[in-house]
Amino acid sequence: MPRLLTTSRRLTTKLVASLAFTMIASAAMAHAQLQKAVPGVGSVVTASPKEIRLNFSERVEPRFSGVTLQGADGQTVETGAASVDAADHETLIVPIKAQLAPGSYKVSWHVVSVDTHKTQGSFSFTVKP
Repeated sequence: MPRLLTTSRRLTTKLVASLAFTMIASAAMAHAQLQKAVPGVGSVVTASPKEIRLNFSERVEPRFSGVTLQGADGQTVETGAASVDAADHETLIVPIKAQLAPGSYKVSWHVVSVDTHKTQGSFSFTVKP
């Protein structure tokens, strides 16, 4: 009888561990992750971009998402309201209201996916003279 009890405990422990791992893995995949950016992460562009396009791993809610654009001097560059691409709700579009001078820029983004998970990040790009 004690051997049967030990086997039962081992199976229960393995089952609980497997369920916990599955739940953690599912939760980690439920966040909108940045897949692609235009201008690209770390890229050098030859002309001032008119907008920032961020493509995520899942649909995002533009009302609760946004971008801050800063020059190398730390000054914030004015941007328009965030929206999603009408054909692709995984792509957030943020218009840039000013002509960007040559130099490096930091894009700080935050998004809320349609399942209400929040993520954020940042990257830089450079406008070449």
